[in-house]
Amino acid sequence: MARPSIEGCFGSDGAEFIRGLAKQGLGGMRPGGFGAHLRARRGDTRDAILRVLAEQPMHGYQIIQEIAKRSGGAWTPSAGSVYPTLQMLADEELIEAAETAGKKVYSLTDSGKAAFAELGDEDAPWDVAAATGDLSGIFGLRDAGGRLAAAVLQVGKAGNKAHIDATIEILNAARKQVYTLLSED
Repeated sequence: MARPSIEGCFGSDGAEFIRGLAKQGLGGMRPGGFGAHLRARRGDTRDAILRVLAEQPMHGYQIIQEIAKRSGGAWTPSAGSVYPTLQMLADEELIEAAETAGKKVYSLTDSGKAAFAELGDEDAPWDVAAATGDLSGIFGLRDAGGRLAAAVLQVGKAGNKAHIDATIEILNAARKQVYTLLSED
């Protein structure tokens, strides 16, 4: 039996919406894709890298993960901001890289330690990002929406007509419940 197309399941507008969610990573979307629009201030990535490397040497992906963890998920710097910043810090001779297990592991030089010390008692960029507001609800909503979209995609790909019809009913009922919540205020 032929599986229905995504357009057949959701119509052309709905199919584009689902494709958009898929391109954004569904449950792993970053802030800005849905909900809060957080962006680091100029210099935050630099300061954050200096702070995490002051504690221990790390490779680029570890730096990204550590900053995301410390911000409680409010800020995950992109590789497109971290790696150029690492290069800039290396050009300034604040960090150096050593090959370890096939990865570049970065550590502070003496000049880098001095630059870190100059940061003093400033709030860490991840604390600023986490305190930008109570965003945990926004991120929970985003993640729940992403997981729902993933389930809907799965029904569209592998479900039969009964599954698809039941899913449509569930989604329509959920949409009505959400709008009812909004109208209660």
